[in-house]
Parts: sequence; C-alpha cells; structure tokens
Amino acid sequence: QIFGLRTYQKTKTIEAHKGSVLGLCLSQDGRFLVSCASDRFVNVWDATTLAKIYSIYPDKEHDIGDIYCVSFASKLNTFYLGTQNASILWYNLNEKDTRPTPLPTSHPYQREDRFFDSAGPGGVRTPRPEYHKNPLDETEVQNLQIDKRYIHPFAHFGYVYCMLSLRGIVVDDPDEEILVSGGGDGSIKLWRLDARKGGAIKELFQLGDSTGDSISSLALDGTFLISGTAEGKIKVWDLETRQLVKNLRANIGDVLALSVGEGCLFAAGSSGKVETFNRQYERTNSYTAHHHGRILASGFSSIGNKPIYITGANDNSINIWDVHDCISSQPPPLSATSNGTHQELVDKFRSFVGYRTVSSLERCRTDCRRGASFLRSLFHELGAVAELLPLENPDRNPVVFATFKGNATQSETKARKRILFYGHYDVIQAENEHGWIIDPFRMEGIDEFFYGRGTSDNKGPILAAIYAVADLLAEKALDADIVFLIEGEEECGSRGFAPVVQKHKEKIGNIDWILLSNSYWLDDEVPCLTYGLRGVIHATLEIASKNPDLHSGVDGRSQGDEAMKDMINLLSSITGLHGKVNLPGFYDPIPELADDEIAHYKRITETLVSRNPALGDPQLLTKQLQQKWREPSLTVHGIETSGPYNATIIPRLVKASISLRLVPHQEASKVAENLEEFLQTRFEDLQTSNSLNVTIDHKADPWLGDYKNEIYKTLEDGIINAWPEKFSQYSRNGSGPKGPRSSAIIKPLYIREGGSIPAIRFLEKEFDAPAAHFPCGQASDNAHLDNERLRLVNLYRGREVFKWVFRELPSK
Repeated sequence: QIFGLRTYQKTKTIEAHKGSVLGLCLSQDGRFLVSCASDRFVNVWDATTLAKIYSIYPDKEHDIGDIYCVSFASKLNTFYLGTQNASILWYNLNEKDTRPTPLPTSHPYQREDRFFDSAGPGGVRTPRPEYHKNPLDETEVQNLQIDKRYIHPFAHFGYVYCMLSLRGIVVDDPDEEILVSGGGDGSIKLWRLDARKGGAIKELFQLGDSTGDSISSLALDGTFLISGTAEGKIKVWDLETRQLVKNLRANIGDVLALSVGEGCLFAAGSSGKVETFNRQYERTNSYTAHHHGRILASGFSSIGNKPIYITGANDNSINIWDVHDCISSQPPPLSATSNGTHQELVDKFRSFVGYRTVSSLERCRTDCRRGASFLRSLFHELGAVAELLPLENPDRNPVVFATFKGNATQSETKARKRILFYGHYDVIQAENEHGWIIDPFRMEGIDEFFYGRGTSDNKGPILAAIYAVADLLAEKALDADIVFLIEGEEECGSRGFAPVVQKHKEKIGNIDWILLSNSYWLDDEVPCLTYGLRGVIHATLEIASKNPDLHSGVDGRSQGDEAMKDMINLLSSITGLHGKVNLPGFYDPIPELADDEIAHYKRITETLVSRNPALGDPQLLTKQLQQKWREPSLTVHGIETSGPYNATIIPRLVKASISLRLVPHQEASKVAENLEEFLQTRFEDLQTSNSLNVTIDHKADPWLGDYKNEIYKTLEDGIINAWPEKFSQYSRNGSGPKGPRSSAIIKPLYIREGGSIPAIRFLEKEFDAPAAHFPCGQASDNAHLDNERLRLVNLYRGREVFKWVFRELPSK
C-alpha cells in the first residue's frame, strides 16, 4: 500500500506477491522500488509510476525458499537477494536483453512445490490457489530468470536476513560499491562486487563470528555499521578499522528494525517498543510504538523541515512519529568574514570542530571515529589516498594516514622528496561549557576569531596544511609527496601511536622532513618558530601498610610506620631547595648555554618587552624563560589516601602523582630507570614495614630541532612572505624572500617550550628525519581553556606558509 506523507492518505494498493512481503528496498538512485517475499519472487517497480516492470526468480533447479531481503547496487545495475537456504543470488540488468527468455514452465507458479504439492495421506494433494491475476499474463512485465552461475551458496551458515549496499570503505577506490549481509549464523559479511563477472560477490571481510545470535537488522550511520540481534542487543562497528566500538542493550525485545536519521539511531523490536540514541549512542528516549504487535519495519524521512519516524507492525498498523525533539539543531552560520578563496576551508573547519573528539571520554569514542572518518573523506575529496590505521586496542582512536602524490620527477633515478605532517584530531574536554560564550562544539566566528574546542589545538592548523597541499595539487605545483599522520590520542599521551606507526612503517615509506603545528606564539603579534620541547615522565608512587585504616587516637604510636609519613619522607628526598632534583647524574647531560642561544633569548626578551613594558626587567624575563624551556623540573601533583577524609585517620594506603619535565639531551627511559632505582633505595633507608610500588604511567623524550637546517630556513622565508607587514626591515633587494638579508633583518622569533609532544622525537628517530615546528596559534588562543579560539588571519596565512614550505622545500 502506498501513502502520501503530506496527507497520510492511501493513494494506491498494489498486488505485489502471493506470499508475505518480507522486504522492500528503494534503490539509491531512486529508479526502482523492489519487493521480495515468501513466494520466491523479487518484483521491481518503477519508483515514479509504480508500474511493475520486472519479475526476478531463480532457475528451476534451485529451491531457495523465502527471499528475506533484497538490495540494489546502482553502479553495477545489479539486484542482490538474500534467501532462506543461506544463498545470495544476483541479477545484472545489463544482461536482461541478451539472456534467453525464460520458458513459461520454469516460472515458479508452474513448478511443483516440494511441500505444498507433495502427496498427503491417500495420495491427496493440496489444491492449487486460483490467482486473481495470472503473473504469466502480465505482458508488460519482463520475467528475468537468475542464471545458476549467479548463485553463491552458503554465503552464511544460516538464513540471510538482511542486506544493504554502501560505498566509501575501500581505500584504493572510495566509489566502489560493497554489499553487506547479515545472517542467521550471527556474522556480518562484506562482499566485493565484480562487474566483469556480472556482479559476482567475493568476501572482503567478516565482522563477528558465526556463533552469535541471528543478525535481524542492519543500518548504516556514516562509516558505522549497526546490527541488531535478539534480546535487544545492538552492536556498532567501525567499517574503516573493522573494529567493534559499541555494545548497546535496548529494552525492546528482539531488534527487528533499525533506522538512522539526522544523528539519531532508532531501534525497534518485537515488544512493540522503540528506543532512540544520540550520535554518541547514548539512550535518549523510550516509548511503546505499537501496543499489540511486533515492529517489523521502520524508516526515517522528513516532510519539509519536519523529521518523521515511521514504524510498521503485525497489528495491521503503520504509525508516523514527529521526532524533531530527537534531532539536534544545525550550527549557526559563521559571522566572521570569509572570502571565496577560503570559504571551503572555513566550511570544513566548522564541520570538523563539530565532532566531539574528546579522547579522554569513553562516551565520545564514536564521535572521535566520526572525526577521523571525516578527515579521511576530506583527504579523498582533495586527491589523496587515505585510510584509517586501527590501534591494537579497539577502545583507542585510529590514526588517519594519507598521502598526496607529487609530480613525477624528470630523473628516473631520483625519487620524489617526502614530507610528513603530524597532527592530532582529538581535543581536550570542554569541562565548563557554561563558561563558554558559545557552544564549544559549534564553531562561531566572532570579531575575526574562530571560537570552538580544537580550533587552535589542533584542528585549524591541520586543515590549513591539508588545503595548502590541495592548492599545490590543483596548480600542478606539488613536487613532493606529502604524507599526513593525524592521530586521535595525543591528549592522552599518544597512546598506541608508536606501535601503529612501526607496524605500518613500510606502508608509510621513507620520510625526508617532518613538520607539525601544535603550539603558540609568545604574544599575539610576532610569529614564532619552535625548535625545542621538554619531555615528560609521569609516575605514581604507592605506599601501603599491612594494617587497615586506623584511628590516630586509638592506634597511633610514636614508633609506628605510617604510610603518609613514609610518603612525605620519600618525596622530600627527591627534591631539594629551589626545586633541585636530587636524582644522581640528573643534570649531567644538559649542555651549557651556547652563544647563539643566548642571542635568541636576548632578541626574544627585547622584542616582548618593547611591545609590552609591563613584562618588566628583560634579564629576569630571560631567566624565567630559561627555567621553563631548558631546565628540568619536578612537580608533585597530588596525594590521595584511603579511608574516610577526616583528621583522625591513619590511612592504610597513600598514593602520590608526580611528573618530571625533561630537557634535550636527557633520555626519558634512562631517567625513569634512575627514578625507580633512587626511590627504592631511599625507601629502604626508611627501614619501614610498609611497601612501595612505583609505576611509570607515561614517558616522552624531549626534542631539540636544528634551527639552522633547510626546513627552518624555508619556514622562516614562508612566514616573512605571509606576514610582510611584520618584517618591514627585511632587505629584499627586489628578489623577494629569497633575496640577500641585511644585518638589521627582523625575522620570526626562535623559541623553545616547556610542554611536551610525545610523538615528535619518536618520529624523528623512527624515520631518521629532522623535524620542525611552526605554531599557527597566538598566546591568547586559550587552548585547553574556556573559549578556545584561532584568529582568522592566522588560519589563512598559516595556509600560505605551509604552501610555501611544501612548494620550496623539495628543491633544497
């Protein structure tokens, strides 16, 4: 039956099958409405006129049973059938006029049915039904018989209950169509379709094993495949990494229908109930849609701007629901000015920020993967080959790996140079959303700044680099391969990044230079180049007593070994006056201050103080910068105790969290080993009955770049070219940024930083390539704080700098 969505009136009734209709499919190109049923037919209707045009069935030799589902691959012009006898069949419409016309006797209505036409007691047969309209008399309908070559037997070890077709998951051809099938054996299979063999299927990979509950429903949500099984069990699979990312449980009975629309998942079941989930797959609503029936089918659509959800059940009713309250509103348009050259960049920037890619929150795991998939799709759109590299732990976010191929070299023996850009798509949590002037995950442009979580750290710089490469590719001026590694765990210490890079090192290939943009200028005026970062070691110290928590009045003794006292003594042994770290040999690897570095500090402080006299004495400022940038430090972050928090408890267990910030030439692994050995020795000196456990939670090496090499020289020229108004004393002599330099040249400030980026030193060691760091952000960007922002000019000119480097560096 056909209903109009605007009037809800029945407009037409079609006599479709002589058995229960088990599946309906509207082709993605909108040409066909396809039905399948227990009468072993697939009927195809013109979706515009609703005239029946094809009737498809298998040959006489194959008894396939009921046809539970059907899908249409529009690119191949092929129908796929999922059947009761565990087979998948297909028919390619491109062959319909060249194949022999089926004989009337081969029509299923003329065949003997093994069950209904078999002789009963006394040799009596069940009378055949009289059809109101004999299908053989439908001369306007073309009968199409499936060739026995186009049957894949035992596609599953159970009935094939559901199927759908999709695109966008094959790395080498994102436009390739894939068939997905769910079976009674509990497995989901993805099939490649061979156009050269009439659409023949070949298994690509399988999700889940063949021992689970029957897959009764499937739905696609971007690159997530959602499956429904018995007892309300719903699984969410990431098709790009082939990992299970979510297990849901809905109180709806068996999950018989799944629908996705506008960021919401609707699950309907055998109890007649529906549950809805948001884009993080958190349950948002539950209601009874049908009081006296099993929901067998559902769909999502819209009437004008009103979203609707439709359910059909075996109570002989179809219900239509207004679900506008389930749908999140779209972000408002940006008010910051943007010209046509950068408009696409700004639009993609807004979409990218909209993904809550908070790696520290389990509830944001699916949005993290959506953000990764968004990047992968963007790379494809702009001409790169891209894929997601899954981490070993499926609860961790994948690495986006993409390569833009440069122009072919003129020399057959000279390989193209290869530049690696590193970044991260995960962000820190926006904990105090009430402290923001906007929704932190709806980027808005205000007073020439883009506000939103991740705008500066690190989504804006990533997009600036991507579009810089796209510019060169469009101009046919890309003479190097540009490789992108964008991880999703940087804000959690780059968990799993090193192993996945090592695993795929051969695929990533040789690297000549490494570039990143993940920090900020010293103020809002002078562009900077970063050449040094501190490393870090995070450790947890745990001292435990054999006794339980005690009362200090009842059990406190003058000679008692208390865990808190031991912890205080132990911590005081690590550090001395003015923050000195007492580890043996801790300061030995650190070199003295070199003359050229002294000159850097002098220029930095003079520049900053001249612009902001409130900074005070330049010499004091220099000392403060050196203490943060090139001197190591130790911090005690907190102490936790067991037992209730009051003034009378002697805690059984005491934990302390500490960190060591390391500087270049100190090695994190050696310092960590030294720290553990020192703590154990000092603890033994306490002669206590308590026990100590030291855990190294995280470590990252410091990094020191060579600011005199070609990549820094190229970056410097690119910055001067992008911000000519800031470098008025630059002596061009009519030749631009490559011209001779005067002794009075003003150039970007060369700075170091006190923070850490775990991946940078690892990448240098792994690929034996030098790294350079160009910050796009300004001091006032509020990264990791409320109202994070990135200046519009910095985004655009950062794009120019990256374009300059990607164009000029290969010739060095």
